[in-house]
This record gives sequence, C-alpha cells and structure tokens, in this order.
Amino acid sequence: MGSGFNLGKIFGIEVRLHYSWFVIFTLVTVTLVSPNWSQPLNWVIGIITSLLFFASVLAHELAHSLVGRANGVTIKSITLFIFGGMAQMTREATKASAELKMAAAGPACSLVIGGIFGLLWFFIPDMAEPMASMCLWLFFVNVALAVFNLIPGFPLDGGRVFRSLMWRFSGNYQRSTRIATRVGQGVAYTFILGGILMIFLLNDWLSGLWLAFIGWFLQNAASTSYRQTQWREALHGLTASQVMTSNYQEVPPDITVDELVKGHVLPTGQRFFLVADEGRVKGILTIHNIKSVPQSSWDTTQVEKIMLPIDRLKVARPEQDVLSLVEEMNENDINQMPVVSEGRVIGLITRDNLIRFMRTRSDLGM
Repeated sequence: MGSGFNLGKIFGIEVRLHYSWFVIFTLVTVTLVSPNWSQPLNWVIGIITSLLFFASVLAHELAHSLVGRANGVTIKSITLFIFGGMAQMTREATKASAELKMAAAGPACSLVIGGIFGLLWFFIPDMAEPMASMCLWLFFVNVALAVFNLIPGFPLDGGRVFRSLMWRFSGNYQRSTRIATRVGQGVAYTFILGGILMIFLLNDWLSGLWLAFIGWFLQNAASTSYRQTQWREALHGLTASQVMTSNYQEVPPDITVDELVKGHVLPTGQRFFLVADEGRVKGILTIHNIKSVPQSSWDTTQVEKIMLPIDRLKVARPEQDVLSLVEEMNENDINQMPVVSEGRVIGLITRDNLIRFMRTRSDLGM
C-alpha cells in the first residue's frame, strides 16, 4: 500500500489514496452512465455517485479508526485502494471487547449509510430518475460492503469479530488468531475456487477472475496478519537490551557527506551511524538523511548539518519492553532507536535487526 498520495488528515488520521483506486473509480463511473439520460448528465451523475461511494468507504474506515482510538488503539493512516479501504494500526487491541467494537463499527456505519440512501429512494417517489438510480445504487453497494466485510474471513471485519469472540471466551489470543486465520484462508480458497468454476463452467471470465483475485488478496492478507501476530507474540516479554545491536559505527560530526558515503556507507553497507564528538553522541544519521542532500553538495555538506540531533531522538531504556518500542517506532515512523543507559548510548534498536533476530529465533525453533 505504499504507492499513492496523501489527501490530508481527518480527525488527525492521515488519509491516503492508492493508485489502484482509480481503477474502481473509472469502472463505477462508466457502469453508472445510463444511455437513457442526456450525455452530460450521464457523466455528472456517474462521477458524483463514484465520489459518494468513495466517501462511504472512507466513512467505513473512519468508523473503525475512531472507535479504535476510543478503545486505546492508535490508527496512523487510512489507505483507499482497489478493494476498498485499510486502516493502518500502530498497535493491536489489548482486549477482546475493544477489537469487537472496532471491527463491528465499519459494517455498522455502512449499513447506516445504505439505510439513509434507501430511505431517500423510498420516501421521495417523485425524485428525478438519475437521482433515484444513484440513491438505489448507493443503498445496495453500502449494504453489500457491510455484508461482504462480515464474512468470517480474517482479516476482514467478520474475521476480526470472530477472533474477538473466540478470544473473549477462550482467553487465548494467539490460538484465536490461528483459528481465525485458518478460517480466513478457507474463505479465500473458496473465493478462488468459485472464480475458477465461473470461468470454466459459466464462461464468465470477468466475474471469475475478479472473484479469484479477491480470494488471492484475502489469502495473502490473512497470512501476513498471522505472521505479524506471531512476531508480536515472540517479542512479548523481551527487553531492549536483549535485542539491541552494537554493530554500528560512530562518525565525527565534521566529515562531509561525500567522505561518509565513500569511506563508510559503500564499503560496509551500513545504513545508519551515530554522530559522536570525542565520545559524546550528538545525533544519528541514516540513508534517508543522506538522500535529502543533492549529490552535487555532498563534498561541502558536513554530516552534523543533516543528522537528527540527540535531543530530538526517541530513545529506549535497556529494560524497556520491545513490543512497546515497536509500537512507538510505528507511531513515529522511525526505523532506529538508540538504547540509552545513564546518559550513554549502549546500543541501537533497528527494524532490520529485529527482523534478523526473529528469523534466528525461528530457525532455532524458539
């Protein structure tokens, strides 16, 4: 979901539009253009309906996000893409009741929106035919969105509702996630099989491919969500001192970016450095900082000019729980955190190092 652009913030939540959304926008607009209406009106109604559909999906995701926020789950951003929307959480719910409320909020919002459009269509019989068609379509599509999301296929809303109920009654989060994931994968494979049957038995290639593609997406989403849960469980109880790395270099603040790249980055492949002056750490420097400087200025720009100063860094304590650090890194969109003890940097927590740590534990069967 990385490709796209920002639309701004709503209630403090960043809203992004993935490029694949324009596929749905075009399909919906073209589908809604009726030959019975005048040509300009065709496209006006089609575009307005597509935008209202966009707003409906956004409202669905905002309902998840706001209910999640009220229950202690931080939502960093919402991305709208070809299959609808996805809210990016920086941390999972810590209670089954919180996940149940958050998961149910989206479908409930879609049902309310669908109901509003249905009531408009029903109680205004003399509404102009293009407007009536728009209201009726938005009624059906919002109800369909709610029903589809309530399918018990994790990580769909219905799958999360299913997991929260199992979690509530069993008290075992990981086991509930494992079962919900298996059910979700079963739903995904059913979609794929249904799509293949539609292609070969009904010769409906478009619907069949679309159904199979949805199944493929759900299967990948379920597997990814389960891996993330496994990693979170494996990190639970570990401290910063147990997973930090001391494999980093210190560089003086007065060397140029050109000297840093040629003398340190290219020979070692290192992507982050501590900037220190006579043993005193002044800041941290990453590849991202280096890329912010035009190459033509590398030989005249000192690293202290582009580093992130130590007083602006998020730092970790040696005894701090790793899971809380990962959540803090997600919330602040950072990839490294120095581990500080008694005012001295003793190590670094990095995303790359955490991944290597987890892979090593997995290879050892831990």
